Amino acid sequence: MKFNLQGKSAIVTGGGSGIGRAISVALAGNGAKVHVFELNEESASEVIKKIQNEGGLAEAHACNVTIHEQVLQNVAEIGEGKPIDILINNAGIAHIGNVEKTTEADLDRIYSVNVKGVYNCIHAVIPFMKEKGGVILNMASIAATVGIKDRFAYSMSKGASLTMMYSVAKDYLDYGIRCNSISPARIHTPFVDGYLKNNFPDSTKEKFKELSQTQPIGRMGKPNEVANLALYLCSDEASFITGTDFPIDGGFIKLNGD
Repeated sequence: MKFNLQGKSAIVTGGGSGIGRAISVALAGNGAKVHVFELNEESASEVIKKIQNEGGLAEAHACNVTIHEQVLQNVAEIGEGKPIDILINNAGIAHIGNVEKTTEADLDRIYSVNVKGVYNCIHAVIPFMKEKGGVILNMASIAATVGIKDRFAYSMSKGASLTMMYSVAKDYLDYGIRCNSISPARIHTPFVDGYLKNNFPDSTKEKFKELSQTQPIGRMGKPNEVANLALYLCSDEASFITGTDFPIDGGFIKLNGD
């Protein structure tokens, strides 16, 4: 079996819904024991049940990635007496607005999850990877590398996720730790459905079509498509890859424009 993760231990932050859920299922389906860091207990329980029903190994952890000591404690418990092989920094929140419409509170909230949360998890996991190596994968965004209207704080945070990846990849080459990132365009998740329902209740279908066509390929991505890329990057088949960002964007970065 290609992309075999049998016997490996993986942490997926925000692993209970959307892209994180798909990644959790994909890693477990290829042999990894998946530790889901999730604040939503219902979402965590659902994905754990799905994984276990399919014969996989998974465990839920009520962990707030913004709280440094809480992350350290959970990671220490997982790594007690055994290595941690994979970390997926997927947990994140969104914000819509330009700099004038971004309050200090907005900026602090985005920073605490999307930047500090990523730092907290990498900081906690690295000591458990240094002996035998490992894989760290940050979920960045196309907003990290191209201008997106009304995404000031979000773009800032995803730019930080991208550059943290470069730094960690460089610093830990000698320890056999690989670090990469994935930059999705719009992916059809429950978040998108909720956004459309709350903001465009009378034109949901029309707005969905408009957002879908933002990608030159003509549709949004699917969570499992991102998960399959993550699975590859976490596997030994990708052992020659580190310090690289992987857009999965339906042509958004390179094909938009005349």
